[in-house]
Amino acid sequence: MFATKGYATHGADQPLKPFSFDRRDPTPRDVQIDILFCGICHTDIHFVRNELGNTIYPCVPGHEIVGRVVKVGREVKNFKEGDLAGVGCLVDTCQTCPSCEENLEQFCDDKVLTYNSEDKHTGGVTYGGYSASIVVDQDFVLRISDKLDLAATAPLLCAGITTYSPLRHWKVTKGKKVGVVGLGGLGHMAVKIANAFGAEVTLFTTSPGKTADAKRLGAHDVVLSRDDDGMKQRAKSLDFIIDTVSAKHDLNAYLELLKRDGTLTQVGLPPEPLPVAAFPLIFYRRSLAGSLIGGLGETQEMLDFCAEHGITSDIELIAIDKINEAYERMLKSDVKYRFVIDMATLKGK
Repeated sequence: MFATKGYATHGADQPLKPFSFDRRDPTPRDVQIDILFCGICHTDIHFVRNELGNTIYPCVPGHEIVGRVVKVGREVKNFKEGDLAGVGCLVDTCQTCPSCEENLEQFCDDKVLTYNSEDKHTGGVTYGGYSASIVVDQDFVLRISDKLDLAATAPLLCAGITTYSPLRHWKVTKGKKVGVVGLGGLGHMAVKIANAFGAEVTLFTTSPGKTADAKRLGAHDVVLSRDDDGMKQRAKSLDFIIDTVSAKHDLNAYLELLKRDGTLTQVGLPPEPLPVAAFPLIFYRRSLAGSLIGGLGETQEMLDFCAEHGITSDIELIAIDKINEAYERMLKSDVKYRFVIDMATLKGK
């Protein structure tokens, strides 16, 4: 074991603050990474404030990790000291179930999350990327290109794959008409990636002030979802919709925008169930689906795709002592579009 530093919360109503803890020494299969940047995901807030009801304290969040390899075990083949590397939402799975065998590790019932999961190595809990270093099995470490801004690459490890995976799974390609609901951390990545796939992208937002930014990011059309006439004009026009909104909203209004056999995939996590009417589904054989991050192979595919197309997240880089302020700003949607922590600012904390 070796000592490291991070930021943790010790209770649902307590702020994040400096925290010292131990990481395991690398096993023969492990990669040790000095963390350079860590993105802030809305899921971090859910866990920190125990909004999912299963948080284990102290909790060190963070699953959008970019860093540099400083040590590798003797069995590690794909990484060496000095390499850039990333860690996303998973650090282990059973690797034997049907989902794992099909490279869909995100659906493994025994997956180990980067933080707030049982840690079989220490007997405690996994701690995430709001920290100076992390040790991860080589199979769950990802290659990071040096062609892109590293800080802006960090959110790809969650926001990027969360939007890339459903676009790829539902075969969004050139000429398809795609709707993106919401222009936040997830939504702005969905716009960029769908545009890079060659789709005709329409953004749906409740904020008139986001029109210019949406078009800068790659949207071809912007619709105010509270404009009934604008919504009706686009009825039965879209092949696919990715819904990134985590607040209460009307799914039925968006289902009406789908063509026959179109699919709406939900990736945002509203806190309460959203009512869905049968008629919009049945009469045009539409589908309502969900999607969860992506497997390790698909995540690497996404990172390589983004490197090839120059895609990163639009970020605001912060010092780690601004983390609690950043959480409050996120809840007010006061960020364009993702906070990323400069982990160099952890030194001396």
